[in-house]
Amino acid sequence: MRMKARLVQIGNSRGVRLSKALLEHAALADDVVIDAEPGAITIRSAHAPRAGWAEAAAHGPHEPVMDDMSTAHFDDTEWTW
Repeated sequence: MRMKARLVQIGNSRGVRLSKALLEHAALADDVVIDAEPGAITIRSAHAPRAGWAEAAAHGPHEPVMDDMSTAHFDDTEWTW
């Protein structure tokens, strides 16, 4: 998704207004990291995807994702064998 914008004066600084649709598409929340280099400014989420998953997986015991599969009768009714 691409959006054209204009830098606007905000006090002694300048800023860019980002549309709600653009922010939702980028999945950005409140905290971001901004990188600058000649000719480009990059805005990224400050939260790494899957942050904390390794620590959560290291703890146990784990509950099963699904109940006992022996109670699932969909194979008997929805499949032709």
